[in-house]
Amino acid sequence: MEQALVIETQRRHATVKLSDGRRLKCVTKGRQLQAACGDLVQITLTNEHEGVIEKLGERTSLFYRSDEFKEKLVAANVSQVACIVAPLPAYSDELLNRWLVCARASGVKAIIGLNKIDLVEAAATANALALYREMGFDVIPFSAKFNFQPMRERLLGEKTVLIGQSGMGKSKLLNALVGEEAQHTQEISQALDSGKHTTTFTRLFEIAPEPTSVPDGNSWVIDSPGMQVFGLAHFSRTEIERAFPDFAPLLGKCRFRDCKHLHEPNCALLDAVSSGKASADRLSYLRKFCAETEAIPHYSKN
Repeated sequence: MEQALVIETQRRHATVKLSDGRRLKCVTKGRQLQAACGDLVQITLTNEHEGVIEKLGERTSLFYRSDEFKEKLVAANVSQVACIVAPLPAYSDELLNRWLVCARASGVKAIIGLNKIDLVEAAATANALALYREMGFDVIPFSAKFNFQPMRERLLGEKTVLIGQSGMGKSKLLNALVGEEAQHTQEISQALDSGKHTTTFTRLFEIAPEPTSVPDGNSWVIDSPGMQVFGLAHFSRTEIERAFPDFAPLLGKCRFRDCKHLHEPNCALLDAVSSGKASADRLSYLRKFCAETEAIPHYSKN
């Protein structure tokens, strides 16, 4: 068997890159084996251009979404999640919060990339994102069209998954980062996904230390399809609560140990909101995410 890096996934099919640079089309062995972009895998070659993924390597991280029916792997072995938002079209604040919670609960740092800062509406969006900067999240203003360097600098030396809704400018950012390779693969996606509005492919691209140099394998970015839903069913209530940095220090300080932070007396989280020390919207998200995960019996909760 040979070791390879998964650089593209679609359902049970994957493209892997061998240490010598060769790329092979592979299928996974059995339905229980799920490979994600960024996985290191053991493969068996079936011919010069194809193989079978026999085994997954140990993962340092796994970023994925789930609901009561299924789970969808997004990326493995990433060091950070880059949440891409923009002033137009308007991004979903709830989706942004879901990504941030998933990243923190998965043990991966998260950054927020504010694209299209050349638009006049960007100032209002930057003000809205100030809340997240106060909580410790890095917010990086950039323009994929005019100046993408601030984002490029934050991606170098990292293994990143880009996540965002359709229209936020992820494709333009990717084109700016890796140029013709990204454009070529997007053309392939459009051909294979003809008739669909968005691609279902997830792909990994390497970023060179300098624009004119060759990638050294230390920096890569995974482009995920635009997402309009993102379930957190694989996390317990405790994991979700701890993933809110503005509320985590208050956990265990409520009057009741099993406090749901709804209307209980002497709730530390409610008191923080009423005193203006925390956001009411953020508490609403915490309640909603916890209620969703507790209503789903499929996953084993801690």
